[in-house]
Amino acid sequence: MPKFEVSKDDLEKLVGKTFSVEEWEDLFLYAKCELDDVWDYEGKIYFKADAKDTNRPDLWSAEGIARQVKWALGLAKGLPKYEIEKSDIVVYVDEKLKDIRPYGVYAIVEGLELDEEALKQLIQLQEKVALTFGRKRKEVAIGTFDFDKLKPPFYYKAVEPEKIKFVPLNYDVEMTANEILEKHEKGLEYGHLIKGKSYYPLLVDSEENVLSMPPVINSETHGKVTEETRSVFIDITGYNLDKIMLALNVLVTALAERGGKIKSVKVVYKDFEIETPDLTPKEFEVDLSYIKKLSGLELTDEQIKELLERMFYEVELINGKAKLKYPAFRDDIMHARDVLEDVLIAYGYNEIKPEEPELAVQGKGDDFVEFENAIRELMIGFGLQEIITFNLTNKENLFARMNIEEEPVVEIENPISLNWSTLRNWLLPSLMEFLSKNTHEEYPQKIFEVGKATLIDETKETKTISESKLAIAIAHPRVTFTEVKEILESFMRHLEYEYELKEINHGSFIPGRAGKIIVNDKEIGVIGEIHPQVLENWGIEMPVAAFEIFLRPLYKPST
Repeated sequence: MPKFEVSKDDLEKLVGKTFSVEEWEDLFLYAKCELDDVWDYEGKIYFKADAKDTNRPDLWSAEGIARQVKWALGLAKGLPKYEIEKSDIVVYVDEKLKDIRPYGVYAIVEGLELDEEALKQLIQLQEKVALTFGRKRKEVAIGTFDFDKLKPPFYYKAVEPEKIKFVPLNYDVEMTANEILEKHEKGLEYGHLIKGKSYYPLLVDSEENVLSMPPVINSETHGKVTEETRSVFIDITGYNLDKIMLALNVLVTALAERGGKIKSVKVVYKDFEIETPDLTPKEFEVDLSYIKKLSGLELTDEQIKELLERMFYEVELINGKAKLKYPAFRDDIMHARDVLEDVLIAYGYNEIKPEEPELAVQGKGDDFVEFENAIRELMIGFGLQEIITFNLTNKENLFARMNIEEEPVVEIENPISLNWSTLRNWLLPSLMEFLSKNTHEEYPQKIFEVGKATLIDETKETKTISESKLAIAIAHPRVTFTEVKEILESFMRHLEYEYELKEINHGSFIPGRAGKIIVNDKEIGVIGEIHPQVLENWGIEMPVAAFEIFLRPLYKPST
């Protein structure tokens, strides 16, 4: 989560009201932040804010916090209004950037009075947005420039690296593009985003003055904003127009909170043109009954409207629904729960009084879960280490690497990754994978897992069944069938069960050293020494002995 610094005096100037440090500790909660630290520097109080929502970059600055506090306290209400004046400024985007860094959006903010704190906030906001929301400039990179020093129109173009040469920010010597990537601090940090491309992105004005080489570095001569700057030109590049447009909306509205006047820029692509920024309000609709039910608060429709108006919404109440408009600098409203959260923030979490539920029964742990926990304690007592692995795996791990033929399993229809495409039907492959990733650790390695396996059962209505199982594996140079059988013997004796072993042929185990585990004439598991082919498939050089059993047949319900 992003952390950022703000001045108490600057915040209060933006809000138009003063507060104590203790009051600010509560006020930060309206902006989904916590007050992480307070300190005095040269007679001024500074705060470190810890943002708790990565979907709200509009709150990561003094301007954003002050705006939210003003609305939350009722000093302003409803939808914030920002006027955009259309300009004749144009940016032309090179088609060759489509496979490099294809999109750029731009704006001008005029009439600014940037003091030291305002300048700090501008620099900090663009860095935090690019770092967190922009995934370390990969998806969002931001440049700000003194517009009065530039000569429009502008050109966002693809240039061969050897033809690029300019003075990078905070340097006083001209450098080539590759020198910047190899020597400049920002080049070393972000150069990998463009290094190796046939062309590098470059933003220039009509006189070929370099403004920036996105997403790496701005120009020192034409890319630096100072306290003397009165008009700021903003450049944001990336791969997704919606995402960089949101970042632009955050920047321009933050500057507008300081009295800046927003002017649009025409961006010309080969196949289309757009005017940026676009601050058209977004829309959403929510049932008021949903808000009332899930909040647990006795709120009237008008009270809900008033609370929402304190969270930037324009609200129209129609037939038990709230038709909402909210600012273009927000992109976090995806479900009615997001609106509910805003209602609760405006109401004040600290104002909600907890109530003990009136239940006719007392809660208690599930008996079978307690049984599983007892099994875990028993295994630890045997000197084994518990591991917890994923239920999702893939068919190669379940079958090919375990040296057995495929059988029907539950597969994910549209998996994010082929590595996690199948629900496991037994646990031992997961233990083998764990051992394969720990071959550098000391031996013996003795591990176990109590976990779920998903089986296909055509007799069930759902066709699948989730079974609780126990699997253990022991790996060291002298491990044998006898060692793992001794643990099984002690385990069964502790549970007061008689069992028998019957030899089986199983591709995962060495022939003649494998058996099925039978309790009450029912097969509940397998035991044996792992086959050398399986060890080779997993890259394990130590012998391994293991067993796996179903736990449900061993469970004795309490009466």
